[in-house]
Amino acid sequence: MAKDKIAYVCTNCGQESVKWMGRCPSCGQWNTFREIRISSNTGQKAAASAGMASRSRISENTGFSSGTGKGHLQKLRSITAKDEPRIDMHDKELNRVLGGGLVKGSIVLLGGEPGIGKSTLTLQTILNIKDIDILYVSGEESAHQIKMRAGRLSSANAANSDNVSILCENSLESIFDCVKELQPQMIVIDSIQTIATEEVDSSPGSLTQVRECAAALLRFAKVSGVPVILIGHITKDGSIAGPKILEHIVDTVIQFEGDQHHIYRILRSIKNRFGSTSELGIYEMQQTGLREVSNPSELLLSQDHDGISGLAISAAIEGVRPFLVETQALVSTAAYGTPQRSATGFDQRRLNMLLAVLEKRVGFRLAQKDVFVNIAGGLRVTDMAMDLSIVAAVISSNTDTPIENGWCLCGEVGLSGEVRPVNRIEQRISEAEKLGFTDIVIPYNNTSGINSSRFNIRIHPVKRVEQALRELFG
Repeated sequence: MAKDKIAYVCTNCGQESVKWMGRCPSCGQWNTFREIRISSNTGQKAAASAGMASRSRISENTGFSSGTGKGHLQKLRSITAKDEPRIDMHDKELNRVLGGGLVKGSIVLLGGEPGIGKSTLTLQTILNIKDIDILYVSGEESAHQIKMRAGRLSSANAANSDNVSILCENSLESIFDCVKELQPQMIVIDSIQTIATEEVDSSPGSLTQVRECAAALLRFAKVSGVPVILIGHITKDGSIAGPKILEHIVDTVIQFEGDQHHIYRILRSIKNRFGSTSELGIYEMQQTGLREVSNPSELLLSQDHDGISGLAISAAIEGVRPFLVETQALVSTAAYGTPQRSATGFDQRRLNMLLAVLEKRVGFRLAQKDVFVNIAGGLRVTDMAMDLSIVAAVISSNTDTPIENGWCLCGEVGLSGEVRPVNRIEQRISEAEKLGFTDIVIPYNNTSGINSSRFNIRIHPVKRVEQALRELFG
C-alpha cells in the first residue's frame, strides 16, 4: 500500500511545495504555507467504482460508450469524429451558452456571487427536465429548504418531479455511494466548496479539498458518461474560489453576472470545449424564478428619452445574437484638479483612447472635463462596434444636444479618427429595422457587401468620426 503524501500548499494562491517556505514564490505572501496529507488514492477508488456501476446503464440508455480507463496509443486517422450527444436543458438561453445543450460525460462549473441566483437557475432547469434521472446534491441547504424553493419556482413541476432526487451531504464518499445505488444520468453539486473527502486532512472549501473533490468528480464523469454540474462561489475580486486548476480541469466555465439590486441576470460562457465562448444568455429575475429574455433589445432600451442629451443607441452583437443597447454619457466640468474618467459596462482604457481621438482628430476639448459612461441594463459589452455610439453620446452630453429619436449607430473608431468596418452588418441593420428605427449610421466599407434596397431603414455610411457627427447633429 502506497504511503500518504505530505505536501505544503499556499493558502492564498494554491502553490505546492515539498517543503515549508516562509514566502510563497508565486504570490509573494508570507507565512501562508500549510502542511496537508494527501492519500495516494484520494477519491479515485470511490469515483471509479461509481463510474463503472453507472457505465452500463449510460451506455444502454443514452448511447454513450466509454473506454476502460487505460490509455492506449491511437493514430489520428484511425479515430472517428462525430458530434457529441447533448442533453436538452429545456432552457433556450442556457442551451445557447452551452453550445446547444449539455454534453454527456462533461463537467460544467457555474460561478457567481452569493445570492445572484445560481441555485435558482439550476433547480428550475432540472425541474423542467423530465426524461432523465437527476441527483441534486446540496451541501448548503436542507431538503426542506430545497422543497420550499421548488414550490416557489413552480409548484406543478415540483410536485411531478419524480425523476429528481435530493441528497443533503458533504462527504464525497457518501455521494459516490448514493450515485452507485441510484445510478443517475445527471448530477448537480451545490456547491463544490462545501464537499470534502475523508482522504484529505483539511477543512471543506480549502484549496486541496476543492481540487481533489473536483478531480474525483471529473474522473467519474469521464468514466461513466454522466454529466456533472458544479456550482461554485466567487471571491471578492470576481474569480472563482479555490485553486485555478479547478477552471482548467472542467470542460465548461459559466459565469452568472448581475447586480442584486437589478432584475437582469447575464449568463456568460468563459470557457467551453464544446461551443463558443462569446455567447451570453439574459434572464429577468421574478418572484417565480428566472424568466428567459428572448428579445433583450426591447428591455435594454428606455421607453422615453425625448430631449435628453448624452444618450445614443448602438447595434451590438455578442456571439451570434444582435441586440440594441443604450449608451449613456455625462460630461461635466471637473470639480477637482484631476478630471475623472469612469466607465460601467465598457472598457475604461478604450474610453480613454476614444476621448484622445476626439481631442486630437475632431477638436473637442475634454481634457478638463469629467466623463462618465454607462451601458444601460447592467450589461458588459465588448463589441468594438460600440465605439461610434460612445463617441456620439459623449459629444451629445458635452454640447447638450440630444440625438433625434430613430437613430442608431455601429462602427469601430481607429486612432486616426476613421470609422472601421464591423462584422455581421446585415444582422445589425435588420435588428434596428425590426425595432422601428428609421436611420442607422454604419462604416462606409461595410456598404459594398450589402443590398440596401432590401431594407426600409435609411442607411448612412460614414468614413470618419466628424462625418458621423455631422449626420447626427447637422
